[in-house]
Amino acid sequence: MCSQKSGEAMKLLDKMPGENARTYAVRVLMDNIIRLELEPGSAVSENELSVLMNLSRTPVREALIELSKLELVEILPKRGSYITKIDYALIEESRFMRLTLEVAVLRLVCAEGMSAEYQECFRENILLYQQAMSGDNYSTLMELDNEFHRLIFEAAGKLRTYQVVHKQMIHFDRLRALSFQTSLNSKTLNDHENILYAIEKQDGELAELVMTQHLARHQVEKEELCSRYPNYFVLPQEEQK
Repeated sequence: MCSQKSGEAMKLLDKMPGENARTYAVRVLMDNIIRLELEPGSAVSENELSVLMNLSRTPVREALIELSKLELVEILPKRGSYITKIDYALIEESRFMRLTLEVAVLRLVCAEGMSAEYQECFRENILLYQQAMSGDNYSTLMELDNEFHRLIFEAAGKLRTYQVVHKQMIHFDRLRALSFQTSLNSKTLNDHENILYAIEKQDGELAELVMTQHLARHQVEKEELCSRYPNYFVLPQEEQK
């Protein structure tokens, strides 16, 4: 287990209007888990989290239980709570769902064409991504990556579908965060440019090919990430338990 203490690098978020304590705790903890501020395998303490978020223990406990249902937290009776390690089996299932739906939406956009307004939105996103790559803000790169894919669904009038996909990407997102932090995301920009090119040419086959490659890069990076951060991942022998 990683020895990092809960909350050591946690980032707090502003409360949203009307947001109750449990919902706020879930949102803050999930954000920190996805962004790896709470490291895979690290222990978390209800008491420490309560103090950090200025909440009572009850909503924090409820939040941990809710996150355990999403397999982001493991609660061990009399031993404490831990952030789960990154599991490639869960990542692959998330990727399958996303690829299936996103390719279908992408083909729809290619078939129907895209307005000049959306073309401008995509180009602005790519420009901002290029600019962000010169800095060291992986969080901004992740947000722009998310925005690029959201635009595909929005351009097809399938924004509700995107919301469903986005909610199922939490395990994949932890791996993406690690990839962005370790600069293994250098091909993302080129992929986005090629996807936009395919959309503008209304070439559904090319768009599907590029998107499939784009969403499979985590497999190429797997060996290097597992080698750099062995304690972050579920090991083969742990998968068999």
